[in-house]
Amino acid sequence: MHDDRSITEHRLRRVLGERIRPAVHSRPVPLTVERWEAPGEPVPVAEALAAPYGPCAAGDAWGPAWGTTWFKVTGEVPADWAGRTVEAVLDLGFDRMMPGFQCEGLVHRADGSEVKALNPYNDWVRVADAAAGGERVEWYVEAASNPVLVEHAPTAEGDRLTSGDRPLYRLARMDLTVFEAEVWELVQDLDVLAGLMPQLGEDDARRYEILRAVDSALDEVDLGDVAGTAAAARARLAGVLAAPANGSAHRISAVGHSHIDSAWLWPLRETVRKVSRTTSNMLALMDEHPEFVFAMSQAQQLDWIKTHRPGLFERVKKKIADGQFVPVGGMWVESDTNMVGGEAMARQFLYGKKFFLDEFGIETRNVWLPDSFGYTAAMPQLVRLSGAQWFLTQKICWSQVNRFPHHTFWWEGIDGTRVFTHFPPVDTYNSDLGGAQLAHAARNYREKGRGSRSLVPFGWGDGGGGPTREMLARAGRQRDLEGSPRVEIERPDAFFEKARAEYEDAPVWAGELYLELHRGTYTSQARTKQGNRRSESLLREAELWAATAAVRVPGFGYPYEDLERIWKTVLLHQFHDILPGSSIAWVHREARATYEEVREELTAITLAAQTALAGAGEEELVFNCAPHERRGVPAGGAGRPRPAEQPVTVEERHGGGHVLANGRLLVEVDGRGLIVSAYDLEEGREALAPGSAANLLQIHPDFPNMWDAWDVDAFYRNKVTDLTAVDSLEVTGAGPDSCTVTVTRSFGSSTVTQAVTLRAGAKTVDIATEVDWHETEKFLKAAFPLDVKAERTASETQFGHVYRATHTNTSWEAAKFEICAHRWIHAGEPGWGVALLNDSTYGHDVTRRIREDGGQTTTVRLSLLRAPRYPDPETDQGRHTLRFSLAPGAGIGDAVREGHAFNLPERILRGAGPVAPLLAVDHDAVVVEAVKLAEDRSGDVVVRLYESRGGRAKAVLRPAFAVAEAVESDLLERPLAGSAVGAPAPDGGVALTLRPFQIVTVRLRRG
Repeated sequence: MHDDRSITEHRLRRVLGERIRPAVHSRPVPLTVERWEAPGEPVPVAEALAAPYGPCAAGDAWGPAWGTTWFKVTGEVPADWAGRTVEAVLDLGFDRMMPGFQCEGLVHRADGSEVKALNPYNDWVRVADAAAGGERVEWYVEAASNPVLVEHAPTAEGDRLTSGDRPLYRLARMDLTVFEAEVWELVQDLDVLAGLMPQLGEDDARRYEILRAVDSALDEVDLGDVAGTAAAARARLAGVLAAPANGSAHRISAVGHSHIDSAWLWPLRETVRKVSRTTSNMLALMDEHPEFVFAMSQAQQLDWIKTHRPGLFERVKKKIADGQFVPVGGMWVESDTNMVGGEAMARQFLYGKKFFLDEFGIETRNVWLPDSFGYTAAMPQLVRLSGAQWFLTQKICWSQVNRFPHHTFWWEGIDGTRVFTHFPPVDTYNSDLGGAQLAHAARNYREKGRGSRSLVPFGWGDGGGGPTREMLARAGRQRDLEGSPRVEIERPDAFFEKARAEYEDAPVWAGELYLELHRGTYTSQARTKQGNRRSESLLREAELWAATAAVRVPGFGYPYEDLERIWKTVLLHQFHDILPGSSIAWVHREARATYEEVREELTAITLAAQTALAGAGEEELVFNCAPHERRGVPAGGAGRPRPAEQPVTVEERHGGGHVLANGRLLVEVDGRGLIVSAYDLEEGREALAPGSAANLLQIHPDFPNMWDAWDVDAFYRNKVTDLTAVDSLEVTGAGPDSCTVTVTRSFGSSTVTQAVTLRAGAKTVDIATEVDWHETEKFLKAAFPLDVKAERTASETQFGHVYRATHTNTSWEAAKFEICAHRWIHAGEPGWGVALLNDSTYGHDVTRRIREDGGQTTTVRLSLLRAPRYPDPETDQGRHTLRFSLAPGAGIGDAVREGHAFNLPERILRGAGPVAPLLAVDHDAVVVEAVKLAEDRSGDVVVRLYESRGGRAKAVLRPAFAVAEAVESDLLERPLAGSAVGAPAPDGGVALTLRPFQIVTVRLRRG
């Protein structure tokens, strides 16, 4: 037989696209359209309904960037359409290739209630299943003219303050039509078979059976009367669509989903509308398809619906009760997990799961994080402590170098906790359930022979939209279809239960899930990252002192509502396109303002509590919020600090520069303003490699291959410029308590001033860097070449640290050329090491070389600033103050202690006398992460602590108040079956037994 495959396949593409699809909506009758331009930001629905509308017609231009146009659409169903299914086609001017990234609309009835949303693949509205004829149509379409910002080119349209006012869209089609159901079904039949055929081998008989059936069906179609011949064409396809799947066919659990970025190429206020639009469509789809299941993560997004669309929220609650609408994830937002602090990560689960429990009575069992840019090794323990059992991710498939070896596996965290994890082999969280994607999932699945099933999240996402009726048609036809995986729409938990039952002994992946891409997100938008870190620290302070005052000071009210509201604001801004710096200018401009409001409010809460605790008096008190004693002031207490044993001295250095000393460290700053010696006087050991200079600022070109704000590619290292030229160098502060040497430099269009400070009694050298940054596509680093033979470095992560190799023996290690650390990174050899501390920098890199003298230089660098141009062309332009500190002779315990101290500055207040801590722990490795009052307003004190050094610890927690009961709790402050917490002893002490990196939450009921 002659091979005529290509002829039939081409015939199918043309006939389907040019004749059959257009015939789904027949007999168009134009609707009457009027318009009203909302001034400025979106307005309430009631205001729009009452607005004065003017004339409008198809073909009219509309919509400046970020504007809102309301269209009033009216018409009447023709009398001769009686008995026919009638739909309106409302095309705002969509580009079919970009759902979620352009104009969108939400259709309202005249009473303001929502009908459904409009987007490129959902531009229809059902008028009547069987029209009587004469039905009146009156709708109001809230149309958002969001600019298209996906071209990866610099643009001023990423902020309403800089965007233009030219219309971006042209109204296309606003018609009443007859919906030809049989034609629509034929389209779905042909669509599924067209997707399946190319996935079958050229020698597979099944492929040719489908080909001949399609050819025959197309013969039946009268191109002049598609509706009249659709049924006959479908009859020719019935046989190939009825053939059952092979017994060994891969099994797919299809879960409806719409990944909606809480901010990205649109601001937060637009996400509020995107969520409502998507949700309204999902509810409408559920009404028509009782088998449809839709999973929605991010409690914040459901809370937006509750706040802004209460009627819609009530419908959501009903569908949740019915089991069709499924809350998943258990977090406040789908947050970044690399840079979010430990306590903030715990609060993501606390407030996320609490919302689902309070509003719906739902205990979510899975953590749903498909799109974050890598996953912390602390996550498994947090997942289990939140009460969840499963974890789902997707983004790891984006890694550039190494293919991840598993799709279903046990993920083991730094403490040894394991969580059952799935990584969908479909390699997208926006599946359309087409034949190519399903075949890819089956071929790609790494667990063949052991497991047989995977999960596919389907529906338009990123910018929202969700599943469509066409996707449900594909699912139904591929439920049991020869040549295709078996597809079943079901809830995520059903998939996980089945997957674990068949693959209990799945392989184990230990440690972080490092994404070999998007490493620039550790650095982009430095002010956003600084706002996050400082907000986390301020929240710690506010809760600690407010809890202490609430227990100690009669009448002091713990600010429950204020703290919860502020926490949720900070958690929202940890979303995985806000904190990583990958959103448009508008988002980061608002974030900076929000963080300033958070700072002011938390400072006021802290001051009120400290004032209540200090009492009336003139004694100068230092409040220490850090989890370790410093300068004689206990952790969580206030008092007069112990003076240092030796003052700081400063001398001129031979050859230029200055020498600072305090009896513990001797620091030389040369005539270039670089640190050329950091000598540990107590150990007799030099921290810096021979002949090298530390605090060396370096500039690299920074033009990644694609994702500007997201990526740094390894080739950036090929060219480097050391910043050694000096504008000025002087001693700017010299006294017994501290000495500072200040250097100013100019480079490119920028200037930098660095103050190098040694304090009395300290074993750290503090560096405050003020940069007036006006570079473009450049990367600023600060290098510290250390005389340390370190095979690995330790980087602080949530509730512990992770080790990473300094060598590049394998492609896995080489791919980690840029890494994330929280407050510190440590390089050491047995008996001695060095820590590099920071107050808001996350990106680092570490390299090693063997010198001619046989020693190893381990160079640790902080990534200070970048200057990408997309999606914010002015990223990080302007003034920044960045602080970091070198700690020679530091062990891991020192790094933990100094890292907290560096991020939690002392506060000075006058009062009556010392303030004793609310509680204390007698083991230096056990760190108190949070002290607060319980969320249920019972007045119980909640303490979260962890083992910080990677060893076992037995400690005693000593509350300074009577304790009736001490209970180990989960992250939601519910009793947890465990053995880490003992009953209170007669003296009030509570015994703790912790394994390495264990997190323990203790709930103390006051006696």
